[in-house]
Parts: sequence; structure tokens; C-alpha cells
Amino acid sequence: MATDYYSVLGVQRDASQDEIKKAFRRLARELHPDVNPDPKTQDRFKEINTAYEVLSDPQKKQVYDLGGDPAGPGGGAGGFGGGFGNFSDIMDAFFGTASQRGPRSRTRRGQDAMIRLDIDLNEAAFGTTKEIQVDTATVCGSCSGEGAAPGTSAQTCDMCRGRGEVSQVTRSFLGQVMTSRPCPQCQGFGTVVPTPCPECAGDGRVRSRRTLTVKIPAGVDNGTRIQLAGEGEVGPGGGPAGDLYVEIHETPHSVFQRRGDDLHCTVTIPMTAAALGTKVPLETLDGMDEIDIRPGTQSGQSIPLHERGITHLRGGGRGQLIVHVEVTTPSKLDPEQEDLLRRLATLRGEERPQGQFQPGQQGLFHRLKDAFNGR
Repeated sequence: MATDYYSVLGVQRDASQDEIKKAFRRLARELHPDVNPDPKTQDRFKEINTAYEVLSDPQKKQVYDLGGDPAGPGGGAGGFGGGFGNFSDIMDAFFGTASQRGPRSRTRRGQDAMIRLDIDLNEAAFGTTKEIQVDTATVCGSCSGEGAAPGTSAQTCDMCRGRGEVSQVTRSFLGQVMTSRPCPQCQGFGTVVPTPCPECAGDGRVRSRRTLTVKIPAGVDNGTRIQLAGEGEVGPGGGPAGDLYVEIHETPHSVFQRRGDDLHCTVTIPMTAAALGTKVPLETLDGMDEIDIRPGTQSGQSIPLHERGITHLRGGGRGQLIVHVEVTTPSKLDPEQEDLLRRLATLRGEERPQGQFQPGQQGLFHRLKDAFNGR
């Protein structure tokens, strides 16, 4: 045997294909003519290319190990002007990209899915449990995800013989170059399905409607997404399912506006009630309550009720319920009301602290209040 190809690549005779490939890539980066134009280096590069062409091919390697020389006299197709074993290996040596070898699997992970769920303010504040219906891809019950009709199975592709790729030799400035591409007959799978499943058309999955139970935690807000692992789309070939995301949408409330975990509402009272003070009933998320309006309350003032808002999603406690007071002034007065207001104006005198009255003012206010209330 004229040339020891193992020594040329610097590997042992029992080296694996991965070790042979790594040795070739390392030497190719050092000795390629585009990197090192020295004529002696070019001769050395021809030798490692010939050695790799033989040792990377199982059939040629077997012939060589038995004493033959598949490269032929003088290096055969191994020279720089002759040919390279596989063009992708040269590219891998310089660009670090490796083509996917062998057939690709028909089984792949499914895509994630998302569904919108509308809930009301009460459900968002305290949490709830909902049943939802989702239409997603599930494993075909007829073929169990195999894609072949019952009683049949996938067969090895006769074009690529199960490799999932086909090779083609072309000439280039580098000489003869062998390139590989996915097999056009089996699309790179290495197998073909002669008789696809009529239920799923060979995809291994079908669309179906399912009912799921979703637990909504207290404190969710618009846009909150709840992840249900493995409840999304089943993958092609019956592959693992993706995840299902439930996106929360909170419907507007007729009374309360939400700002973070706080709730806001407005109560409207007449000016007499604001001046004298009163109690206003208000239906909160926790039931009926009374809002204490102190005498002298001005329009625009707010009254906070602690722990009456939305439950904090993370951590304990709740937000506030903030009641905004709006004081109304009558636009039309009857003669009695107008007379009472004029008499009250004559008694104003000096300014007094908010909520306090001069002698006689409070009585007039009560009479005015009765007049407004029709008593």
C-alpha cells in the first residue's frame, strides 16, 4: 500500500467517522490553496483530500482496509485538479456549517396555539374556573399518527435508498465537486407512504374540538396569558403537542373602572347633601356598602375604601376602591327654592371652616334640602 491515508490525516486506524471528519476539517483550514498558496502546501492538500475521500466513504474505506486503493494510481480523484469527496465538508471546514445528514423525521413538535377568553370584573378580581372549547390538531385515530392507511406502512424510498438525500457530481474551479440535496421523491424523509391514511391524508393528525378546564387566578388583567403545557397543536406525524395560551380579556363594568389593582367609581350627590353630609349606598364587589359623605364635601373629592379593589396577582392583599364625589347644582329653581337660597346667601357673613355653618344657616339648608326633595 503506497500511501497510508490514516497517517495523512493523523488519525488511528480505528478512528471513528467523526474523528476522521474533524481531522480533515482542521487540516483543510490550514492547507487550502486559498489560504496557503505554497506549492508544497498544495501537494499536501491534495493528499489529505484524497485520504478523506477514501476514509469518509464506508465502501471505499472497506476496500482500502482490505489492501486496495480506491483512489487509483497516483491519487486518482484526490488531487486539487481532480475532485473532492463532498463539497459540503470543505464548506464546513471554512464556514463551520454542517449539512443535516440522513433522513429527517416525519415526527415534529406541533405549534403553540392561543385562544381569547372573556371574563367579567368579578371573575378577574377573585379568580374562577372556566370551561373552554378549542379546535386544534390531534393525533389521527385511524393511523395513530403514522400517516399510512390501516394495514399499510411507509416504505424505504427507492431513489435515495433511505438516506433522505441524493448526491450529484459537477465540475467547478475546484475540480469535481459532489453536492447533496434532499431527495425530491421522499422530500428528505427517506421513506414514502404509498397509501396515505384517508382520514388525515397522510399528515398523521386531524382537526377536532376539545373541552378543557382552565383555572383563572385572582388578579388577572387584560392581556394576561395562562399557559397550558401540551394542550396546543399536535405535530406532524403525531409529534408532541405544542402549548396552548389562554389570553384574558376583561369586559367593561357598568360602574367601576379598573386602573391596575384599584377600582374607581363616581357618585353624584346634590349640593345640599354635600353641605350637610349624608350616607350614599353603593354596591361593591363585596356586596352593598354605605359611603360616608362628610359635611362640606366638595365636588372632585375622592374617598378611598381600602381592600375593596382587585386581588393582587402576586402577593397578598387587594387594591383600593376609590369613590369620586360629584356635586350637582340645580339648573332650575322654583320660587320657594330660590327664596331659601337668597335668604341663605344673606346669612353667609364671614367665611367659616369647611362643613361649619353660621347660626341660622343649617336650618335653612335643611329646609332647602326638604324643598329639593319635594317635602
